[in-house]
Amino acid sequence: MIRFILARLVKAVVILLAILIFNFLLIHAAPGDPAAVMAGEAGATDEKFIADLRARFGLDQPFGVQLWLYVKSTVQLDLGFSYRQNMPVIDLIWDRLPATLLLTLTAFVIALVLGVTAGVLAASKQGTWWDSIISSMALLFYATPLFWVALMASLLFSVVLGWLPGYGYETIGANYTGFERALDIGKHLILPATTLGLFFMAVYMRMTRASMLEMSRLDFVKTARAKGLKNRVIQRRHVLRNALLPVITLAGLQAGQIVGGAVLTETVFAWPGIGRLLFEAISQRDYSVMLGVFFVSAAMVLLFNLITDVLYVLVDPRIRLT
Repeated sequence: MIRFILARLVKAVVILLAILIFNFLLIHAAPGDPAAVMAGEAGATDEKFIADLRARFGLDQPFGVQLWLYVKSTVQLDLGFSYRQNMPVIDLIWDRLPATLLLTLTAFVIALVLGVTAGVLAASKQGTWWDSIISSMALLFYATPLFWVALMASLLFSVVLGWLPGYGYETIGANYTGFERALDIGKHLILPATTLGLFFMAVYMRMTRASMLEMSRLDFVKTARAKGLKNRVIQRRHVLRNALLPVITLAGLQAGQIVGGAVLTETVFAWPGIGRLLFEAISQRDYSVMLGVFFVSAAMVLLFNLITDVLYVLVDPRIRLT
């Protein structure tokens, strides 16, 4: 297992380096000059002022030199300096990362638990009205745009009913501490986490249902029934355990997509995470912040994929690590 994890870590480093270079090329291929944007917002059109800005942030260097300096500094965990926020990018991301991790992990748990539970119920009640209702709801959540669900949830539960806060990370000016602050953050977390988790919940529900129905038709399940085992034992020990393998694979692949979906959710609910930071950086042409967020997001995706591979082996010991 240790040899397997080390080999995957080496591959992850190589992939992360390739992503690093590709993101730099992609960002610099986009139109727009950060120095011109800053000068325009400052109300200055002097060419010397723009040239000074370009020299200050290294934008006057040849492209190859910029790429080399960026890769070298990133390897040393120096993600650059934000000319808009006037502070290091690593500090910006470090301040916003806990909020994003809290949101995405909560949404991931909600999606996985509710999705698998609904899928098991739908498979066990195949052909009944329970199956029809669960499948219809899953299709509805899957087909509905994420930003529309976020807006409607905020409008209904915050504006109309007044049950939950509609925006922000915590109540401004309340100065809560300890358990009261945790409870306040939890209330603000309910709407964005549930909204983000609904789409992925629908995917896990459909996958679990289809996988369980497929497993229940296989010979080893028929043998277990012929032995006289109780149905709940068969469903739990034989059908569900094997049906979870494709769900785990899909969950590992989509764990990184949840970070991407958090950009819309954080923007709608004013959640102070790296998704909203990325949105602000794009509108401000803040290349350093954009590249830093892309780098951290890619590292998180690779980490989730590694965890998925390890869980895959633990769930099904028949899989050889080689």
